[in-house]
Amino acid sequence: MSEQWTRLREWVESPLVQGEDESISYLLDVSEWGSDPTGITVVVKDEDGVDVTGTVTTGSPSQYTETVIQLPFIHSLTAGEQYRVEVKFTLSGNILEAYGHILAEV
Repeated sequence: MSEQWTRLREWVESPLVQGEDESISYLLDVSEWGSDPTGITVVVKDEDGVDVTGTVTTGSPSQYTETVIQLPFIHSLTAGEQYRVEVKFTLSGNILEAYGHILAEV
């Protein structure tokens, strides 16, 4: 397997901290894996691993630049909880997934 695909999957900035009243659309740089991601999906899970995407996101992920993915807005988080954000995308026929954690606070 190429060294290119063995890099850490967790975002360098993880964990991020977000206030419970904030709504943020994060950017994810995928240049370590390549460029022009397609088939982008985002799933947000709570501490118990339950998919809460439908209640804490608005909008859809998109390709922001050749190497950057813009996530949907993440909002309505519960203070004191940690969320896992999984971003799946396709590059050169390979299906890849990066993830990060968000710590919600007041």
